[in-house]
Amino acid sequence: MHLADCCVLHQSNRKRYNHNRSVLARAQFTAQTRRQWTPADGAMRLSALLQSSAWVTVALLLSLAACHPVQPSEQEIKLILEQRKSSVGFNWRNITCPLCETIFSIIDIALLDSANDERVAHALGEACTRLHLADEKVCRQIIELFRDDFILVLRNSLLWPSEACGILVGSSCGKFDLYAPWNITLPKLPKPPVIPPSAPASGSPQSRVLFLTDIHWDQEYAEGSAADCKDPLCCRNDSGTPSWRRRGAGYWGTYSNCDLPLRTVEHLLQQAAQSGPWDWVYWTGDIPAHNVWSQTRTEQLSELTVISRLIHKHLGPNVTVYPAIGNHESTPVNSFPQPFIHGNRSIAWLYNSMAEEWAPWLPEQALKTLRYGGFYSLQIQPGLRVVSLNMNYCAKENFWLMLNSTDPANQLQWLVEILQASEDQGEKVHIIGHIPPGLCLGSWSWNYYHIVNRYESTITGQFFGHTHTDEFQMFYDEETLTRPLSVAFVAPSVTTYINLNPGYRVYIVDGNYRNSSRFVLDHETYILNLTEANHGSPRHSPDPNPKWTLLYRATEAYGLPTLFPSDLDLLLQTFYKDDEVFQKFWVLRAKGHVSEQCKETCKTNTLCFLRSGRYDLLQRCSHLQHYTNNLPRFTMC
Repeated sequence: MHLADCCVLHQSNRKRYNHNRSVLARAQFTAQTRRQWTPADGAMRLSALLQSSAWVTVALLLSLAACHPVQPSEQEIKLILEQRKSSVGFNWRNITCPLCETIFSIIDIALLDSANDERVAHALGEACTRLHLADEKVCRQIIELFRDDFILVLRNSLLWPSEACGILVGSSCGKFDLYAPWNITLPKLPKPPVIPPSAPASGSPQSRVLFLTDIHWDQEYAEGSAADCKDPLCCRNDSGTPSWRRRGAGYWGTYSNCDLPLRTVEHLLQQAAQSGPWDWVYWTGDIPAHNVWSQTRTEQLSELTVISRLIHKHLGPNVTVYPAIGNHESTPVNSFPQPFIHGNRSIAWLYNSMAEEWAPWLPEQALKTLRYGGFYSLQIQPGLRVVSLNMNYCAKENFWLMLNSTDPANQLQWLVEILQASEDQGEKVHIIGHIPPGLCLGSWSWNYYHIVNRYESTITGQFFGHTHTDEFQMFYDEETLTRPLSVAFVAPSVTTYINLNPGYRVYIVDGNYRNSSRFVLDHETYILNLTEANHGSPRHSPDPNPKWTLLYRATEAYGLPTLFPSDLDLLLQTFYKDDEVFQKFWVLRAKGHVSEQCKETCKTNTLCFLRSGRYDLLQRCSHLQHYTNNLPRFTMC
């Protein structure tokens, strides 16, 4: 049976099971509740409750409220909470469990009748505006953009009030990871003996790999516009003019809630082309800006086309680029339906366009699985294969997974088949993707960790983005969680969002020769210093040709022989023991632009992130350090 046929059959069976279970569950639920409320009653009560509560945060978590940096410092956490208390007058974490469950029960009743869709959407918009969670225009547009898909999924999902409130309020109200556990199937073949990698002989060939992620080009970026504005994204045509107290958007970019002008992206590509040659390029997505309330499919596809062709133009036809899909490529943001969703709500509009734009780099077999599920695999060189994963099928923010989160598109089972074939043939494998695996849904993250453990001798590199910062996540043996066996490198963003220098990454990989380990030996981070670039001339006007400079080389900065898993585990232990080294990492993590040290809760949360390539380990680490309530929610940067 072909992969696609197998996947369709699997999804069909799961869909039928979920449908039958949903029908039965809703029949039982409505039998109990319709004695008290009708759908019209539910809609009216919903409207009243939403105007005095913060349920709308559920929708905004998918979009606006989720646009903070992934791991804020302790000071940033306090600032965010204080800003919400002063401007909104309500801290959504203080909502009680009974009130939250009442709201969701009413929503369930209201959505039994499709005639209430407009009332539900209107109530959400009113709540967003009255709670000052965003400007009225932004509230109206984000609700309009999300309403049809979100209501469809909510109506057909198995989301119970306690589960929804577990997401919104916290684990005290219900299970946070509401998606049922599931397991992929591993072959019954024994795991080969593990041979730890050794440093290559002096003079051995090396591969130089350019890595780009989180470009976030803003078509509406406007030099001189307000860099501090009321919208979630500033430095735009509609951000207004800065007052004497506010900053104006710089020519090359701005330290604020701003993305990049196209000229900066193109200048980076020109610089990268001159810094070559490159053996190949990894590019892990997030092309559009953070104006998630006003995006259209036409705009998303236009930006995909422009950036894909600029990369091809500047890097040249002799350099192969291996892309992965980010969470911002779709609209609504984070919206990636499974392959069994057809018609206008299907994601085929995006995958087909990606296949068309990336055809110069990818063979037909890779384009086939790209069109099906947004993932693919191909051989880079004899002995080395790349697997590009669609990490949106593991994302908490992808609300389509409420319909069925069991190995969406059969992607992980497909990954196992690829890895087993590579093991049989003696190939090494690099995995690329957008969202780091430790930030995924619990079951997905657990299965992925299990796969990496089984194929640790085959997987020699993992490369991700999404957080906009420069970090990594460790993988340890499942038996003791002490022996390091793999590293997920998380590269810094091209964009400045939020308060960052633009940047890109270069990986130095054990090269193309017999018995090469194909492990990462070193990496370099390059940045554009915005302070210098925007005021570089004698008259403090923008430098017409600013320099992208080397911020640091990892082995030199930390005194490491290589970047093997054992080396980075030793570095992590050093972070615990030597705060000076950790603070150096903290500055480099933010691409050289950070104003405060990272202490106490901030440091604990950061170290938990670095050592936890699996989501439940991330939670457990924070719990053991007594900082559970302060663990940042990892969302959609």
